[in-house]
Amino acid sequence: MKGRSPSSSIPKKRSSVGARRPARSRREPWEVSRIVAELQRLGSKRHLQGLTHFGIHSKISYGIPQPKLDALAKKIERSHALALQLWDTGIYEARILAGMLDLPAEVTAEQMEAWLGDFDNWATCDGTCCHLFAFAAPAWEKAFAWTERDGEFQKRAGFALAAYLAYTDKTEKDATFLRFLKVIEREAADERNYVRKAVNWALRNIGKRNTRLNRAAITLATRLRKSQVPVTRWIAGDALRELQGEAVQHRLRKKEARP
Repeated sequence: MKGRSPSSSIPKKRSSVGARRPARSRREPWEVSRIVAELQRLGSKRHLQGLTHFGIHSKISYGIPQPKLDALAKKIERSHALALQLWDTGIYEARILAGMLDLPAEVTAEQMEAWLGDFDNWATCDGTCCHLFAFAAPAWEKAFAWTERDGEFQKRAGFALAAYLAYTDKTEKDATFLRFLKVIEREAADERNYVRKAVNWALRNIGKRNTRLNRAAITLATRLRKSQVPVTRWIAGDALRELQGEAVQHRLRKKEARP
């Protein structure tokens, strides 16, 4: 679908660590060596080729479909220490698991910066932001800061994080999202594929949050559509099609009508 970046599944809402995932019965401990062995067993050359087709490049990858990673994650007890060890393997699938198994309450700003520097494809970026960073205390601070980074996936992370927060953070004030719209306007001329799609994604998600933000996002997109820069016009035009569409407008009207 035009303008839509593939991404990991989006959590239904932002909440405490305990509420994100139902409590599990006690499980047999998993060590990094055992997980890596299981990843090697689950991998397939055919799926590895598929990852490349979708632009997911990593120095080490075994080629495992996301549903199999989801199933594996459910067998493993969540652990901050284990997540750090998995990330350090440099294996693409291990890093996806690290984002799913880490504990947001134990994630520091320093860890977020270190992992950000390792982002080398959109899937690791989006998956980590979706499953972990969006629930960490420094989330908003990093969303704003990362939009000023030079690296394609590092800058994408700032906009991806804002896109997830627009969907999952139910308590943040409109003022924060209005301030982020200024960031979107500032960066809307970045022609790099994974940046422009994330800028568009953040604009659309902010504009779908409520009626006030929808109006603000449409106003911005209308202004951006007059730009002389082709990528800026694409970001704006694609966002306007969704934000002004009947499906979004109907949902927002229903939301506003609730007592």
